[in-house]
Amino acid sequence: MSRTLILLGLILVVVGLLWRWIGPLRLGRLPGDIVVEHQNFSFYFPITTGLLISAVLTLVFWLINR
Repeated sequence: MSRTLILLGLILVVVGLLWRWIGPLRLGRLPGDIVVEHQNFSFYFPITTGLLISAVLTLVFWLINR
């Protein structure tokens, strides 16, 4: 468990450092993400982004544990 938490922390640090180059990929606004905007209210639910991140993390953890 501790190894997994350390790895997750390192991944978050790397993503944070690389955010300048990851930002233009528009990962938060993929087709399939739900966006509702009204005058004084906005709601954002990143379904497609969440599925993509989940698939990538599943692949990474599978490769590490292999």
